[in-house]
Amino acid sequence: MNLVERNNIKVTGNSRAAATLLFAHGFGCDQNMWRYVAPSFASRFKIVLFDHVGAGESDLKCFVPSKYASLDGYADDVLEIIDDLKLTNVIFVGHSVSSMIGVIAANKAPGAIQSLVLVGPSPSYIDDGDYTGGFTRPQIEELLQSLDSNHMGWSMTMAPVIMANPEREELAKELTASFCRTDPEMAKAFATTTFLSDSRTALPLVTVPTLILQCSDDVIAPEEVGRYIHAQIPHSKLIVMEATGHCPNLSAPEETIAAIESFV
Repeated sequence: MNLVERNNIKVTGNSRAAATLLFAHGFGCDQNMWRYVAPSFASRFKIVLFDHVGAGESDLKCFVPSKYASLDGYADDVLEIIDDLKLTNVIFVGHSVSSMIGVIAANKAPGAIQSLVLVGPSPSYIDDGDYTGGFTRPQIEELLQSLDSNHMGWSMTMAPVIMANPEREELAKELTASFCRTDPEMAKAFATTTFLSDSRTALPLVTVPTLILQCSDDVIAPEEVGRYIHAQIPHSKLIVMEATGHCPNLSAPEETIAAIESFV
């Protein structure tokens, strides 16, 4: 299998660098969401960008519903990319659901990933006892039903809520366009996997240095979630950003870059 075509892999940056920054995008997005962040590291690191299968310019024929019904399938792809490209000293930078994909990959293959940068992470979006995920299960089920029945309408409604920053309409428009470009059936499948997943038990197993970037006023991953992850991952570092919304890689790239710089 040609992984470069399967995941639309792009390798840039310093080819002689000892370390690699591997950027992974969130639900409804693609590697283009890192265009304001990744170039700042190109002189010091090898940069690897890719699209999850079913997103962006990935090979849609490679989408196997049973494989991608759990985040493990996506984590396996990450490990295959690392192995296929013979990447070393990998710093995995994951946005949103890709944060947990990175956590699972790091736990599955010790040594494959050197450290983790989790941008807007959430191990579970559903409230459970003392755990605050931000949504009740009926709310998540309603969200998924809405996506299934009207993908375009859901995208136009949800993108501005997820992005926040209402005074910058161009950000919501970009996220809406990204959602709308995604194949509706694959969007539904990835959304189901994303919003019904529960990766809380994976957090205490993390053994690599981990940076958690928590946005302010994030309806998808509220601050309680970031602090929960910080408490669960041993020796992790939490930065609560001034950036609002769920996509600081678009809305606040300078602050995102500075936070990552402080860690790598």
